[in-house]
Amino acid sequence: MTPEFVHPISVRYLEVDMQGVVFNMWYLAYVDDAMTAYLAARGMPYDELIGSGHDVQVVHAELDWRSGLRWATPAAVAVRSAAIGQTSFRLGFEFRRDGEPAVTAELVYVCISTEDGGKRPLPAALRAALA
Repeated sequence: MTPEFVHPISVRYLEVDMQGVVFNMWYLAYVDDAMTAYLAARGMPYDELIGSGHDVQVVHAELDWRSGLRWATPAAVAVRSAAIGQTSFRLGFEFRRDGEPAVTAELVYVCISTEDGGKRPLPAALRAALA
């Protein structure tokens, strides 16, 4: 497992529902933002991945809530590689509110060709960034 990468989140007022917590759909948007920041921090900016003729798509997502993120409360999401396969990889995410765990997520991504959308082996640069 790789060391975690922590990505700050700025919860916007429009993302909070009537219960006072972030509406559930926003967590996947935060994950997407954190994943691209994670790859960039590990030497694989997303535009370079695309430029190499590869992209990734989510094929599975699990989220578990303990408590929600709130507007105007410090928040972040920690990202780590959980598994690396031949054509796919799994990332783990832990959302934190005031430094305490609030939500966890695990997503599986499959590498695809930007040309035809077909599944492809992970390119060496992406594999190195995840390792």
